[in-house]
Amino acid sequence: MGERTAPLSVEALRGLTAAGTVHTVVLAFTDMQGRLQGKRFAAPFFLDEVLPHGSEGCDYLLAVDVDQTTVDGYAMSSWDRGYGDFVMRPDPATLRRIPWQDGTVLLLADLAWQDGTPVTASPRQILRRQLERLAERGLSAHAGTELEFLLFRNTYEHAWDAGYRGLTPANQYNADYSVLATARVEPLLRRLRNDMAGAGLTPESAKGECNLGQHEVVFRYDEALTTCDQHSVYKTGAKEIAAQEGMALTFMAKYDEREGNSCHVHLSLRDTEGRPAFADAAGGMSATMRAFLAGQLAALRELTLFLAPNINSYKRYREGSFAPTAVAWGHDNRTCALRVVGHGASLRLENRVPGGDVNPYLALAAMIAAGLHGVERGLELPEPCTGNAYTADYPRVPGSLREAAALWRDSALAQDAFGAEVVAHYANMAAVEQRQFDAAVTDWERFRSFERM
Repeated sequence: MGERTAPLSVEALRGLTAAGTVHTVVLAFTDMQGRLQGKRFAAPFFLDEVLPHGSEGCDYLLAVDVDQTTVDGYAMSSWDRGYGDFVMRPDPATLRRIPWQDGTVLLLADLAWQDGTPVTASPRQILRRQLERLAERGLSAHAGTELEFLLFRNTYEHAWDAGYRGLTPANQYNADYSVLATARVEPLLRRLRNDMAGAGLTPESAKGECNLGQHEVVFRYDEALTTCDQHSVYKTGAKEIAAQEGMALTFMAKYDEREGNSCHVHLSLRDTEGRPAFADAAGGMSATMRAFLAGQLAALRELTLFLAPNINSYKRYREGSFAPTAVAWGHDNRTCALRVVGHGASLRLENRVPGGDVNPYLALAAMIAAGLHGVERGLELPEPCTGNAYTADYPRVPGSLREAAALWRDSALAQDAFGAEVVAHYANMAAVEQRQFDAAVTDWERFRSFERM
């Protein structure tokens, strides 16, 4: 139990299918909201038909809101265009067993149009393009994502019926680093670690966090695309495993007025020989890292939409919350948006802006694009913040989706890095979210106004 299982080969899948050990293949891709979408296939049919040819899916899957509601404003998919299909092309390198589902394997897909051209707005394709830009410079990216969640002793169905009010947190006090408190939910945490190891991830640790019932399971870093693939598998799998245990967990950025769920993203670069590009000969920050980090500072506000994609994302950014408000960097300084950690070969940057609701492909694409902006222009890195960035005089992380979307929409940097189609597509996603929130009546308004206004 708990030993990492290497991703499956197609030949191994054929053998498992012939033996009746595997009967179901899930083919999925990550949508704009960071969710796995796709189909379940009978394993023999998948091997005979889908693996060589792909499978079609409605292109509205990259043009809907969280409720899967068709909305206006997307150039690639609309009623006027007839809501046609794109093709899900299996990536055999992502094939893996899914231990929490009997007889099931999963692999991820790249999206293409019928003529074979890639679907530009697909998150996985957006990251691939930035990785190609890095490769042109002889560099590759390695990353780790640290997802926090809140765990409740309620089923998802009960939580829905209760309007997500009055739920029972798995821990009833601050359990940050508490071995006693995590032992109370170790059966679930153990399943998360062991089942994810069986799916090909490398678990490192599990620990309690500050909010009630809040925990974090961390996996070993990997190549950036692989890390994002594993992030998506873990996020979906964790919910499925929690449901099997009669519990519910949420990765939403800010569930209540206490600490939110973060997703700190760690990033480093290597050259074509596999040597760390962020460290100089003495083990300090290389010129490449300094320029790359300077690019993060220069671009962060304009690219925040890819780091914080939802209305709720911006509720995290409060002084003294361990979520950043200042566009600043520091050595091992958790008050800054950008934290430099590690030594020598492990030297890396940590972006503390993303929350648990982030789409990892988009976040890493934004970080790479920002870093390349700094490297290509030879930007100078300012002095680090050595004190409390919350109260210091630095530019601020955007405080709302409305502000972040405006910065994104008007960003020449975003246009240059991602292209007009991607900028327009995700600007529309933000506009849809904003319009729907502006039209909603919240519990806060009812409690404040029903009797007393």
